[in-house]
Amino acid sequence: MAGSVQPPFRATNENPENDSTTTSRVRRLLIGRPRDLSDRSLFHRLSLIPLLAWVGLGADGLSSSCYGPEEAFKTLGEHTYLALALAVVMALTVCVIAIAYSRVIEHFPHGGGGYVVATKLLGERAGVMSGCALLVDYVLTITISIAAAGDALFSFLPIAWHGYKLPAEASIIVFMIVLNFRGVKESVLTMTPIFLLFVLTHVILIGGGVITHAPQVSDTLQNSWTGLSGGLTTLGVGGMLLLFVHAYSLGGGTYTGIEAVSNGLAIMREPQVRTGKRTMFYMAASLAFTASGLLLCYLLWDVRAVEGKTLNAVFAEKFVQVVPLGMTFVILTMISEGTLLVVAAQAGFVDGPRVLANMANDSWVPRRFAALSDRLTTQNGILLMGLTALAALFYTHGDVRKIVVMYSINVFITFSMTETAMCHFYFGLRRTQTDWKKKISIHVIGLSMCLTILTVTVLEKFLEGGWITLFVTGSFVLLCFLIRGHYRDVMGHLARLDKDLSPIEREEKPMGFVATAPDPAQRTAVILVGGYSGVGIHTVLHVHRSFPSQFKNLVFVSVGVIDSGVFKGRDELDALRKHTEAGMERYVQLANRLGFQGTYRIAIGTDVVDEVVELCQGVGREFPQCVFFAGQLVFQMERWYQRILHNQTAFAIQKQLQWHDRTMVILPIRVRVL
Repeated sequence: MAGSVQPPFRATNENPENDSTTTSRVRRLLIGRPRDLSDRSLFHRLSLIPLLAWVGLGADGLSSSCYGPEEAFKTLGEHTYLALALAVVMALTVCVIAIAYSRVIEHFPHGGGGYVVATKLLGERAGVMSGCALLVDYVLTITISIAAAGDALFSFLPIAWHGYKLPAEASIIVFMIVLNFRGVKESVLTMTPIFLLFVLTHVILIGGGVITHAPQVSDTLQNSWTGLSGGLTTLGVGGMLLLFVHAYSLGGGTYTGIEAVSNGLAIMREPQVRTGKRTMFYMAASLAFTASGLLLCYLLWDVRAVEGKTLNAVFAEKFVQVVPLGMTFVILTMISEGTLLVVAAQAGFVDGPRVLANMANDSWVPRRFAALSDRLTTQNGILLMGLTALAALFYTHGDVRKIVVMYSINVFITFSMTETAMCHFYFGLRRTQTDWKKKISIHVIGLSMCLTILTVTVLEKFLEGGWITLFVTGSFVLLCFLIRGHYRDVMGHLARLDKDLSPIEREEKPMGFVATAPDPAQRTAVILVGGYSGVGIHTVLHVHRSFPSQFKNLVFVSVGVIDSGVFKGRDELDALRKHTEAGMERYVQLANRLGFQGTYRIAIGTDVVDEVVELCQGVGREFPQCVFFAGQLVFQMERWYQRILHNQTAFAIQKQLQWHDRTMVILPIRVRVL
């Protein structure tokens, strides 16, 4: 059969003709050239080893030590003697949440974090709530990281210069958007020296801070005990406990980056579970040491707030007065903090678009967010996360104390839902696994901690920014349900179309017809199709009925699209190619049954328009007397949002083919839904 001839398989969507334009050259300079999908080592080269994963994802958790402990310490007010106990509980909380998420990594080795966990274990509705909270969380990850970076970098600059802080922070976000367009590994490699500088300066700062004040530790403990006794007399046991829980909860920003590792498993090197758990260990150990160590040093060095400076800057300045490292060390320390916070924003750009892509594959958000660029990044998601973070930055004027409240609420909504899902999972195993109580215990403890922090933060800070994040997240959930409902209506209509056209499958070939290779000299209809479905069949029948006896050949053109759901390994790419070929062979069989000679051409890539146009150019040269056809969904009532939810691929291809002097006809596929 003619369609059995192996079609050309192109594994990259690089178009030399497009590279000649000025816009393309600038784009390639900033973002880089397209990835070559025929490279068998591509997935290995793009994946991250534990050290790089610690930099790219663990930095989100480690950087929270730049603002989480400070918020908790300030909340204590004059009762700083509680800082020692707070440091211990803070380290314990980091360990509990990290162990719980290591279990999540074991059970969900393909990543996805809170969205996937809640969806699989609690159902789709719980999943979309967790996913929306997680997306807002990652937007605020970028915002708070950049805002806190501005505070750190401007801590050693004159107060008069602080008017430039907000524009500088906005510029950094724009820079991060462009950097992430290039790819995850490139952005992580660029930032590795910054991360290592932070680790070095803070080991010196915390280690030196504790060692130099070691002789005063006994005095500090005595003062803390005296302060505790006085506080109990003044506040009572209940008041003291409430103050401690209050400070503990408002320091919840310390734990906000822990989930990033479980979300980012897809970019880690095989074996991904082991790499993810090792990355989680690195992050938990470094965060517990840094956050608790800074709290202890605040207490030992009697650090107090100074206008225009972070507590870490005040501590560093006191430190160099005792340890002769000079202001150079202070500046290096604050630069390392500021730049590490910029690195931490990377987690929002890595994991946020990934969660968005997972939700797009499940039809909760527009499906274009699952698409990959020619650099194999979720470019639409990166752009959305960056622009939304910019909006949040300007709304809050870069106020870290306001952002951290909004940030913590969403983080602990997701944490709480994940822990609830894991508790539900292990409780369901109580009849089959004798050790279920042991396994569920860490999640019960984690859930108790997360709910405590979430409840206190919402109650205490509802009017100071808490209501905003709850309103935004709730609105996002409602929007997702509306989008999902629209897609279901459309899918229902297309399913009915498939059913109506199913008898075509049983039609016999016309008497006397023998399938042979198409004759390039004959008139040819080139039909652009996706997978084998009612839409494609409808397009074929439309050509057959609208242009009777006009064409002798049918050539089917299709692109196997690599999106975030497919880009998980070489095996998935091979499976995509085979699936695409199988669909095209069925179209050729349909053409034969209708009395046409048929064949097909396919490509595998990330950009449908570029791939199809290049394939069509080749088909046009091979079959000079050809006309191109494509189907396009047409709604009875046109709405503005339909252009967002449904691609306009056929029109984009038509425009490019017309520029190349090719004739293309768009055939309507009528859909009677709003």
